[in-house]
Amino acid sequence: MENIRDEAPRLFYDTTEGAARMQNDVVLTMRGISKLFPGTRALDNVDFTLRRGEIHALMGENGAGKSTLIKVLTGVYGKDAGSIHIEGIEGEAPIHSPQDAQNAGISTVYQEITLCPNLTVAENMFIGRTDGAIVNWKDCEKKATAILESLNIPARAKQELSSCSLAVQQMVAIGRAVDMNCKVLVLDEPTSSLDEQEVSMLFKLMRDLKSRGVGIVFVTHFLEQVYEVSDRITVLRNGKLVGEYPVAELPQLELVAKMMGKDLNDLEGLEKADRHTSAATETVYEAEGLSSTARRPFDFRIRRGEVNGFTGLLGSGRSESVRAIFGADRITGGKVRVRGKAVKITNPHEAMKHGIGYLPEDRKRDGIIADLSVRDNIILALQVMRGFFRPMKRSEMEAFADEYIKELNIKTASQNTPVGSLSGGNQQKVILARWLLTHPDYLILDEPTRGIDVGTKLEIQRLVLKLAEENMSVTFISSEIEEMLRTCSRLIVMRDGNTVGELTGDELTQAHVMETIAGGGVQHG
Repeated sequence: MENIRDEAPRLFYDTTEGAARMQNDVVLTMRGISKLFPGTRALDNVDFTLRRGEIHALMGENGAGKSTLIKVLTGVYGKDAGSIHIEGIEGEAPIHSPQDAQNAGISTVYQEITLCPNLTVAENMFIGRTDGAIVNWKDCEKKATAILESLNIPARAKQELSSCSLAVQQMVAIGRAVDMNCKVLVLDEPTSSLDEQEVSMLFKLMRDLKSRGVGIVFVTHFLEQVYEVSDRITVLRNGKLVGEYPVAELPQLELVAKMMGKDLNDLEGLEKADRHTSAATETVYEAEGLSSTARRPFDFRIRRGEVNGFTGLLGSGRSESVRAIFGADRITGGKVRVRGKAVKITNPHEAMKHGIGYLPEDRKRDGIIADLSVRDNIILALQVMRGFFRPMKRSEMEAFADEYIKELNIKTASQNTPVGSLSGGNQQKVILARWLLTHPDYLILDEPTRGIDVGTKLEIQRLVLKLAEENMSVTFISSEIEEMLRTCSRLIVMRDGNTVGELTGDELTQAHVMETIAGGGVQHG
């Protein structure tokens, strides 16, 4: 049986002296890496260096070249120029495929779990790594248990993977990679779907692997996490290397400036953006006892020009609340008023007719239609409202698309470009454009900045405040509490599917939010 050792992996250094040495040991060197696609230079002479026992964050806005560099390193793409050297391999590393990368000691764990949920933890660890038709699964389970215990992964070898949390599934994937003698571990957005406790579990494992000498490339959009766990940062912008910096020498605001290519003065006041507080008294939307198949009964209201939000840990019921408001899940009870008038909203089309727009949490599944053009995605909601027996003229569709591509600074080759080929941030802008074109009175944005770059996050935050100033009502949901505090004037705090508090004014602090989530916060009847 290949790659299955008789004991749990002992990774590199065990001594304090060795731990000090490994910070200076280079395990990966990429020099002058270039990659061309038709009409695009995705990478232009990029260098990257990873040291043994180091967590190295790879940062940049969408389109900066991070994913392309990782795909070149892992053999998904062939490079057009440059060289890759791996510690222990004489000369340039022969990486022409993902299998070559794995053989060279490079393993990747992606945001989307690529293991088999219907198999056990042990089967996932060793599937595809056996020699011959007969497999001793008891032996595999014994060795998997040793690996889990060695890495302090809270799972059992015989446990079905689907019964594990997302964080533990990520950790199992990492355990598999480590047992395959990986020298370089690439973690591509590993925390995007994890809650705070799960992130802490993952970071503990990353630090453990670091102490054992594994070099970790950490790709993320969460700035706070970079500063919590990383040793160095490499910044890319527009396919070019901006620089490599020790974390201690690069303040967060300066990192943002380098990623965006702006002067620090352009970003002053970023951390202290003024929340918009509506002076209007008109209630645009109000629900009493609203419930759905996914949400317990709750009350909710929003005034004209107000930005409010639902906050809480993953699974608290944030998304289920706004899906009920929009009629995206089957409504089971409650009364709804729009601008003071009793209405019935049991499906999205009725919500749209009453001036409600909704950007969903999962843009790939529920938002974009990847194969359609940017133009067709933008005009979709308006065409639905008009009815498909009243199709828009081509000139009208093109004018609308041009208007919003310009207004939202959507980076696309043309309005005919398939939206699925755009970066995540630009896809999000296309969905925003779709709803803005309907001129809603009330716009719901569920995780509008998840998985997108810092610059686009700021654009969306500023757009939300601008829309509120223009008297649009906005519900804004984000997993990042700091972002919620920058944009919302009222926060509805949720825990385990229930509303447990409502914060306004001086109560809008991270400490108050966390205290309320934990069960000791401000309660409003």
